[in-house]
Amino acid sequence: MRKPVLLKVLPLLIVLAMISFPMSASTAASEAASEKPSIAGHWVGEVEIPGTELGFDIDFSLKPDGNWSGDISIPAQNAKDLPLGNITVKGKDVSFEISGVPGAPTFKGALSDDGQKISGQFTQGGQVFPFTMSRSAGLKSQAKQALAGFDEIVSKGLQGLNVPGVAVAIIVEDEVVLAKGYGVKDLEKKVPMTPDTLLAIGSASKAFTVFALGTLVDEGKLDWDTPLRNYIPWFRLYDSSASERLTPRDTVTHRSGLPRHDLMWYNNTAISREGLVRRLAYLKPTADLRAIWQYNNLMFLTAGYLVEVLTGKTWEDGVRAQVLSPLGMKRTNFSVADSQKDSDFSLPYREREGKLEKMPFRSLNNMGPAGSINSSVNEMSNWVLVHINGGKLKDKQIINPQTVQDMHLAHMPTGETPEIPEVTPADYGMGWFVDSYRGHGRVHHGGNIDGFSAMVSMLPQDRVGFVVLANKNGTGLPELIIRHATDLILGLEAKDWVGEAAKSKVKGDEATKEAEKKKAARRVPNTKPSHGLDEYAGDYFQPGYGDLKVTVEKGQLAFMYNNITTPLEHWHYDTFNGVRAGDPVFEDSKLNFITDANGNVARLEAPFEATLEPIVFEKKPDAKLSDPAYLQKSAGKYVLIEQVITISLKGNVLFASIPGAPEMELVPGLGDEFTLKQMKVVSLRFKLDDKGNVVAIELFQPGGTFEAKRQ
Repeated sequence: MRKPVLLKVLPLLIVLAMISFPMSASTAASEAASEKPSIAGHWVGEVEIPGTELGFDIDFSLKPDGNWSGDISIPAQNAKDLPLGNITVKGKDVSFEISGVPGAPTFKGALSDDGQKISGQFTQGGQVFPFTMSRSAGLKSQAKQALAGFDEIVSKGLQGLNVPGVAVAIIVEDEVVLAKGYGVKDLEKKVPMTPDTLLAIGSASKAFTVFALGTLVDEGKLDWDTPLRNYIPWFRLYDSSASERLTPRDTVTHRSGLPRHDLMWYNNTAISREGLVRRLAYLKPTADLRAIWQYNNLMFLTAGYLVEVLTGKTWEDGVRAQVLSPLGMKRTNFSVADSQKDSDFSLPYREREGKLEKMPFRSLNNMGPAGSINSSVNEMSNWVLVHINGGKLKDKQIINPQTVQDMHLAHMPTGETPEIPEVTPADYGMGWFVDSYRGHGRVHHGGNIDGFSAMVSMLPQDRVGFVVLANKNGTGLPELIIRHATDLILGLEAKDWVGEAAKSKVKGDEATKEAEKKKAARRVPNTKPSHGLDEYAGDYFQPGYGDLKVTVEKGQLAFMYNNITTPLEHWHYDTFNGVRAGDPVFEDSKLNFITDANGNVARLEAPFEATLEPIVFEKKPDAKLSDPAYLQKSAGKYVLIEQVITISLKGNVLFASIPGAPEMELVPGLGDEFTLKQMKVVSLRFKLDDKGNVVAIELFQPGGTFEAKRQ
């Protein structure tokens, strides 16, 4: 990674981001310019400061009046297109200044005989440093030439990683230098992928939510560091202290203290966004607020809900108004259902046992702010352009440059170790990962959602960006394609990223097959369930995760959670294993059933969050125990050893009263039993005759069982 330049060496860099500089008139004469090779064109150079080299690039042009104009960019300092003044060319001598900057930064040098280099001294505030600069065709031209054989690399990646198709866009400075589809978007019909094909971008959607919030920051409607409760007063987390302190910035930097808890929302199409945010109060954290980085989609859902609160619109309408419309992204949408109405969309695929198969589209509408956007690389190019050009698209400023820079800054270390030495450990900005690739600062975010993989990556200092969208589940090809393209464009040492990954995939597939053969090694043989299958069946509930239903179908248990049905096989004792089904989400998930002290199957443990102990779902009482029509037949008087117990019904709740004692509420329990709310060690059950009439109450106490007969 490049070392930062000390501001005391170049004080001009303190104010670059805040001041607009007027263009000074050039003093160079056209006659002098014509005597020697012209300096017109693009130049790349370095100022040799002790301990480092400060890179810059310059563009010179000759105006119709014979005077020179130019601008300079200093990528390491995020300085872009600063105007040059007093540009003078006399014979081989060339000099120019950076206009309006303290310390009169001035370049004075000599043009080489072949007109390809300028060498000399840079001065500012009395300090002098050598500099050299060389002609360059410009990064855009360089990129176009370097990508001449790029198609072969992509084709090799499709074959080596068994991917149906990808769409690729490469953006340099202010131009899309490549936008192309490779392979197919429909395997069966062999329909080619195009740069206009719509594919899911998955979690790369997160940055759109941040961008929408950023525009609200610019408008003064939001402060990143004000507690979220100032905007959503009822907001609550499991940790009450974190509830008070969590800010909008925390929601988009993965530092809330919550682990993923993804299965809570996955495939849940019934609950509202507000409902999901309210469930956060019941989800256990694994760390304190801001203690560690933990990827969390639910926090981005919360950020999206904040967009709704602040704008009075849905998240979709807010992002459309704040982001998509200003960027001209007209076909980009928020639903796979909408994508399928378009004339150019891709089908989703996955690999199973070495073969590609079509996957069903997965609706992510409720969790849209974290990952539901679908787009094409042509439209995503505008998204990249606004990020690498300081919030500006062409001549229109969409968002403040400081706000964009804030998104790209490192706000939280991830603690993750990179897989390759060419990449530094990643931090997280706001909706973006931040690291360095082979010495070049990078911001990026991938996306993986059923049948699609995406990567949006940018080198802001180099003003280079990439979008690669693939129609295969969980493939790393987008990132590999971007590495190849980066190496080519920047002239870095070539490496066969795709070839190495293809070899690793073969080894990985073999290892997976071997591991699957051994997955039953920890299964205890010759055991059986402690209950009949019907006793495991029922409705289970956990306040954060909601409802889970267990059924018996054709002599086999199955469970349904978030509209996903998974058959269960007996594994050992009271543990059952999820078997392969049409939707494989819960394949090999182990549900462990627990019996209470009364012998009832009372709860089950489900491994739905890997960083925590299993999530415990409590079995619900039979629904009839809350049905007034059913309960009414139990109302009446019952005699127990000269004491009269009166059972009355109020709404859908039974109450018991005994002379001389306060009235007690009956709480429905398992096994058709009720417990006394005010005395939980006592429970009772209404005894029925052969005709279903209530004839007595059985009272269960620690010291024995008593019977009260109906009067």
